Amino acid sequence: MTRGREFLILDVFARRQLEGNQLAVFPDAAGLTNEEMQALARETHFSETTFILSDKPGPKGFPVRIFTPAREVPFAGHPTLGTAWVIWDRFLARQADRVVLDLAVGAVPVEVAAGEKLVMTQVPPQFGGCASAADAARVLGLEPGDIDGRFPIQEVSTGLWFLIVPVRTLDAMRRMVVDLAAHNRLIAGMQAKAVLAFCSETVNLDCRLHVRVFCPYYDVPEDPATGSASGCLCAWLVKHRFFGRPAVDIATEQGLEMGRPSQLFLLGREESGRIVVKVGGRVVKVADCRVV
Repeated sequence: MTRGREFLILDVFARRQLEGNQLAVFPDAAGLTNEEMQALARETHFSETTFILSDKPGPKGFPVRIFTPAREVPFAGHPTLGTAWVIWDRFLARQADRVVLDLAVGAVPVEVAAGEKLVMTQVPPQFGGCASAADAARVLGLEPGDIDGRFPIQEVSTGLWFLIVPVRTLDAMRRMVVDLAAHNRLIAGMQAKAVLAFCSETVNLDCRLHVRVFCPYYDVPEDPATGSASGCLCAWLVKHRFFGRPAVDIATEQGLEMGRPSQLFLLGREESGRIVVKVGGRVVKVADCRVV
């Protein structure tokens, strides 16, 4: 069933080709089994591969499934934007400014703006438990003093759970080396199975935060650009008033340590006790391929 299947390779959250986060999209995945989709995701070995099950939307939007090399996930950010771009380009002939994806987490709307920048509205955030600075530092190969103790280390989900870790300096961000044993001990008792660390020192002056994301549980040791985690970060920034106000409108940088520089746009606000989170970026097509 996989022979002859077309797939596209895209760079998401990229300023140009060969930056950002790589994504494989199978635009005609109807009829593929769970096992075949997982095998194809393992073969591409990108952080995620997506499968569009129909070229027509259902009641909740275009049905899409997302797989890491290790397992299916209910939501992920750069696959959502990249897959929305394929639907907008191919099935909607670029005649729409909005695409809705029907994901396992629910309906996720994506707006298409000028310059092929796409912006998704993520599901309302949930906030979970907290970890200690000592535990977080141990996972990241840092000292407890490298962690910014002014703010909590907290689990957040806008469709997928991440542990948000505020770090003091760019130097500490660059020194990170994940201790897998410590990581596995920590996530064993948490909903979050991946870690986002950030600091307010940046390499690029047009970005406000420097970010790294580690997902070994999903067979992705480090991710160059993570929209799902960035949505969690955005919600965390709003809730804890990191910038001194209940709103965020910033660009962040990620992937520099991997040689895959990425730029993500975070837009969040609190209204009547409810936090709204949007994450955006640009999508660049790299290749159109076929399984032989």
